[in-house]
Amino acid sequence: MMRVYLDNNATTPLHPELKKNITELFTDFFGNPSSIHWAGREAREKIEEARLNVAKFLNAKESEILFTGSGTESANLAIKGIAFSHKEKGNHIISTKVEHPCVLNTLKYLESVGFNVTYLPVDEKGQIDPEDVERAIKKETILISVMYANNETGTILPIREIGEVARKHGIYFHSDMVQAMGKCRIDLSQLNVDLASFSGHKSYAPKGVGLLYIREGVGPLEPLIHGGHQERGLRSGTENTIGIVALGIVASILVKEIEDDIKKMERLRSKIVSGLLEALDGVILNGDQKNRLPNTVNLSFEGVDSQSLVLLLDSYGIAVSSGAACSSGSGSFSHVLTAMGLSPDVIRGAIRISVGKFNTDEEIDYALSIIPSAVKKLKKGK
Repeated sequence: MMRVYLDNNATTPLHPELKKNITELFTDFFGNPSSIHWAGREAREKIEEARLNVAKFLNAKESEILFTGSGTESANLAIKGIAFSHKEKGNHIISTKVEHPCVLNTLKYLESVGFNVTYLPVDEKGQIDPEDVERAIKKETILISVMYANNETGTILPIREIGEVARKHGIYFHSDMVQAMGKCRIDLSQLNVDLASFSGHKSYAPKGVGLLYIREGVGPLEPLIHGGHQERGLRSGTENTIGIVALGIVASILVKEIEDDIKKMERLRSKIVSGLLEALDGVILNGDQKNRLPNTVNLSFEGVDSQSLVLLLDSYGIAVSSGAACSSGSGSFSHVLTAMGLSPDVIRGAIRISVGKFNTDEEIDYALSIIPSAVKKLKKGK
């Protein structure tokens, strides 16, 4: 039985190039990067090399890249960091109803300690209108946080335009860009963002490393973790040298391969969509079919329970998702599809298929040979 991994929005496999460096990473760069002797200096040099590689990939300055432990930590640092450092200027934050839980739950916490949050609605495609953002601004507004691309539907939001609104009003703008890295060409210098969160394990690097882009001149930020001076005092704790260096290696590869990767993922995604639409009736495509990630398909099968379908496909070696991995097992409907106004039946039958740079045509052909029959089997068993 073939094993096909089509859940790259949940996490990605490690880039094969890392295997060539893994022994060296674990054995040769063991020093504490804060130590001034040779072992510490060697570790520090590798971290700064990684910072440079990541900055080049994102078209940012090295000084604007701050390493963290995850995308969730990066989002928390950006949102809480701005909120607590600028609360004397106001206590109002603007976001959307379709954000990742790392943003929504951070905002929920801030509401519990006196901040006010406006959660903007989206349309049936999962899109937000920048004019709605501007209308929501108050004199107390200190931060806008809107994701670059939705992790469930792949819908890409109008970040540049929202950033223009934020700058016009002198308000800090943060974007959760976790799903973009490794799937899109990102030019932070052109997106009008002040802060942006990323995660290594969504872009072929290990789990346990993330980064926060902080545009030059933005601040101050209140740290989440207090301790030593690491990462300019904004992220205390001895750095995860192995994870950071691995992320830098991947960034140095992606900067050369991303355009080809995008074309490949778009082709495989189109192959999946056309194959399923041809083989099955009652298939509904969810999300913006024009402004979207090149790798993501969110679709609903009429009369099918998505959890049952995910488990049945797993028995054939095919890994897909019925939503965001961090929300699996919650027992509740997708907050993203609900916010888009989809009916409970459509939401109940929705799955997410997300391809990656290492998927092959052979794998997609296998998936297309199994999924239609699995859907029909579940419909027949009702």
